[in-house]
Amino acid sequence: MTWRAGLLLAASAATLPAWPAPFLGVAVLTAAVLLLVALDWALAAPLHGLAATRAGDRAVRLGGTATVTLHLANTSARTLHAQVRDAWVPSAGARPDVPAARVLTVAPGGTATLPVRLTPARRGDRPAVALTVRSLGPLRLAFRQRAGHPATPPWTLRVLPRFDSRRHLPEKLARLRVIDGVQVTRGRGHGTEFDTLREYVVGDDVRSIDWRASARRSDVLVRTWRPERDRRLVCVLDTGRTSAVRLGDEPRLDTAIDAALLLTALAARAGDRVDLLAADTAVRARVTGSGRPALLARLVDAVAPIQPALVETDFELIAGEVLRRERQRSLVVLFTALEAGALGEGLLPVLPRLAARHRVVLAATHDPVLAGLTTAPPATPDDAYAAAAAWRALAERDRVRAALSRHGVTVVDVPADRLAPAVADTYLRLKSLGQL
Repeated sequence: MTWRAGLLLAASAATLPAWPAPFLGVAVLTAAVLLLVALDWALAAPLHGLAATRAGDRAVRLGGTATVTLHLANTSARTLHAQVRDAWVPSAGARPDVPAARVLTVAPGGTATLPVRLTPARRGDRPAVALTVRSLGPLRLAFRQRAGHPATPPWTLRVLPRFDSRRHLPEKLARLRVIDGVQVTRGRGHGTEFDTLREYVVGDDVRSIDWRASARRSDVLVRTWRPERDRRLVCVLDTGRTSAVRLGDEPRLDTAIDAALLLTALAARAGDRVDLLAADTAVRARVTGSGRPALLARLVDAVAPIQPALVETDFELIAGEVLRRERQRSLVVLFTALEAGALGEGLLPVLPRLAARHRVVLAATHDPVLAGLTTAPPATPDDAYAAAAAWRALAERDRVRAALSRHGVTVVDVPADRLAPAVADTYLRLKSLGQL
């Protein structure tokens, strides 16, 4: 029953003084209201005559707005008077255009269109949870309702990473074109491929002279070189417990994803093959570099649902996957935390095998909490102890960084907002030096 049935019963109670027997009046009035309620319930449109479908956006970038429309078809022979509640997970940020309290009227054979605007607050998959329809009678005294009926049409909105570092791409591409141009004109160097022969001009490196070709042509010819193509880049995302730490407004994993997207876009433009691996105690995502035109889109779609796992990362598993899949020498960029406990016990033992075959770069971010503890003057003994612990953690980071450098690992350790451009700069520097 609805509140209207109670209101009707209360209003009819005002006639009790006119009844010869109040008890008889209560019984008669209650029976009359219940009869109206039963009649209203019987006239309500049956729920089995409803069919629900959805249409709309399947993906949206974090911070954007998507629209998913619910179509509710009345296949019964009765007019539908309904209140509809279309529930999504809270982080989907659902805002229905039609409030749940509003009563919709759908004629027999008609369809109601109910748009829902979604502004997600988190990256990942955001599903629709439950559809609840309340079918009211013509008098609005009673209703039929059953949660999940009609059956909730499945729909999942995939929330893609922001990719805020895209703004750095034009400047990095300009530097890439300069590097490629310099490598072509500077002559023979490490990590380049032979292109053509041309006549010697003053200023050319004498080491680039091809003496046999010069003897055949009776002229001095030099070799020109072009940058190597199809170099290999492997982005490895650590999705273990350290990736769940929040750096500012987002988890460390989201910062790493943003940096990996910028690096992938830059390397793909350079003609390099890019693979991605995300793992902790198991492989969470794997993307190979085939089909370069769609590589960035596939990579974005693959990393979107990945969430940090509260487990210790198995670096033995990561090293084994990289060594098994990447036979050719590659640039391996590992996005993780520069934490003494995790790296000292997990990564350092397997690093010599990995660094012997591949060029390794470790990309990490500063923890602003540690920096704040070491700069703020202590006001209480607890603050002094916290500052001492922070200084100890920073000292351990320095020791881990030194150990990594001894194995030939390049360490990028910067604030979160500088990680993406810093990793791209490291890639460009290694490319300019011919060390990829």
